[in-house]
Amino acid sequence: MDAPAASPLLVTDDDLLLADLVRLSAAAGVTPAVARTSGEALLGWATAPVVLVGADCVEGLAQCAPPRRARVHVVGRGALPDELFRHAVGVGAEAVAGLPASESWLVGLLTDVGDGARPAGVTIGVIGGAGGVGATVFAAALAQVCARRTRTLAVDADVLGAGLDRVLGLEQVEGVRWDALQRASGRLSARALREALPEKGGVSVLAWSADRASSLDPSAVRETLSAGRRGFGVVVVDVPRHPDPVVEELLARCDHVLVVSTLTVPAVAATARIARRLPSGPRTSLILRGGAAGVTPREVGRLLDLPVAAVMTDQRGLDEAVSLGVGPLRSGRGPLARAAATAADRALGNRAAA
Repeated sequence: MDAPAASPLLVTDDDLLLADLVRLSAAAGVTPAVARTSGEALLGWATAPVVLVGADCVEGLAQCAPPRRARVHVVGRGALPDELFRHAVGVGAEAVAGLPASESWLVGLLTDVGDGARPAGVTIGVIGGAGGVGATVFAAALAQVCARRTRTLAVDADVLGAGLDRVLGLEQVEGVRWDALQRASGRLSARALREALPEKGGVSVLAWSADRASSLDPSAVRETLSAGRRGFGVVVVDVPRHPDPVVEELLARCDHVLVVSTLTVPAVAATARIARRLPSGPRTSLILRGGAAGVTPREVGRLLDLPVAAVMTDQRGLDEAVSLGVGPLRSGRGPLARAAATAADRALGNRAAA
């Protein structure tokens, strides 16, 4: 469970300014501590994750010569006098913000406080090298495996896919879907995202509503992945095969990309075309499925010039497990579970559970 974030410190005796800052704190999902005098401010000065000093208090606080620290900002309402900037230097402020112009910036700053200082999560993209190779099922299995180690978010970015929520048995669970997030604006809190999404067994899923949109909004994708990395230890993204700017951005934001293919000549030929669009280097690797079909995993890896992360045979009882709503992994055994565990170990390494 996440430790509660420390409270930001608001230093002001101006009731109107205080009302504005409390309102912005509420929008960011944090509860601030308030100091109305310099003495009260110094008590929490060193421990607060961020300090917002009101224009009415900055001169008096500067005279107290508080210890230098990071993340101190001076905030005022309306036109800001020139001498305010001189006093801001006296308290070691990084910036001077005026309201209402800087409201969005302040909400973002306070949202980061609410999300805490946890390390950014690992983002793993899963993409099918050809149609029908089981990329969505593997993404769901990978999310289930990762959830045994850390809080995990599964993102369904493929509007034409089978649906990660269906594969994971979460389609009937209440929660936010893509349609709601695409209507939102401004910075997305990681805490709000965690609390809003459908979740089961440590896996939260962001999927499509029954009335699916035709495409994703790029700004919604950027904001959601950013919040996901702040709020989850692992983000698994089911990436569409068709090329477009959103897909390219998804791939660029992945720390690891897993390309799923079967060991057939047509699938390998299609995968070769997909591989040419993927990030080069060690962060892209192959997940190969199927038995002997005239093409070996080593030959596929050499042909595509990609490392093979895992090889698996077909999983017995997979359709039944999905139909029962338990997700693709009914246990930790079987070829799918072993391949997902191998891929998770490769991507996460010795990363500690969060």
